[in-house]
Amino acid sequence: MGLRKFAVLVVSIMIMVIGAASHAEDEADAAEAVNKAPASAQICGSCHGADGNSMVPMFPKIAGQHPEYLEKQLKNIKANVRMSPVMMGIVATLSDEDMAAVSQYFSQQAPKVGAAAGNAAGSVGEKIYQGGIPGSGVPACASCHGTNGQGLAPGFPRLAGQHATYTDTQVKAFRDGQRKNDAAKMMRMVSAKMTDDDIAAVAAYIQGLK
Repeated sequence: MGLRKFAVLVVSIMIMVIGAASHAEDEADAAEAVNKAPASAQICGSCHGADGNSMVPMFPKIAGQHPEYLEKQLKNIKANVRMSPVMMGIVATLSDEDMAAVSQYFSQQAPKVGAAAGNAAGSVGEKIYQGGIPGSGVPACASCHGTNGQGLAPGFPRLAGQHATYTDTQVKAFRDGQRKNDAAKMMRMVSAKMTDDDIAAVAAYIQGLK
């Protein structure tokens, strides 16, 4: 079976599993995205969505992400700098050119707004994201990731609309030393000062950003 046909099959299965098969227009959009994607990016759609808008909370949304950031993550995973058992087998077959093509493709896809998990004005998540936790030495997330979560530079990823489940998992991974590919240990130092409740509140707030 060719890569294109395999990718279409996998995406179709994922759509049925998460219940999206009931929406004909969503299926059509996914199939169209697979057909337009470069061959090296098609298999990514099985987890991240054909257009990078993952519908599964454990898999990150990568549509509209900085291409430099995406490429760095792929290279870090391939080099075992960032540990990801699920991704390691996939990136092992990708060349530098493949990773650049994949990153460019998904960076050019339009992010889709998801349901807000906790984005109310005055929420704990908003206070931490926009103003930090002064008493604990936690800086505002917005200082690097932008007021609206767009990411201020390629090294600081776009966060707006990201699944709260994924964000929560990754911040805890930095805090617990399971993820170590942050520049100058910034995320490790910041997350070390955050409680589980702090992280959950920020993750919920980020999911509601647009």
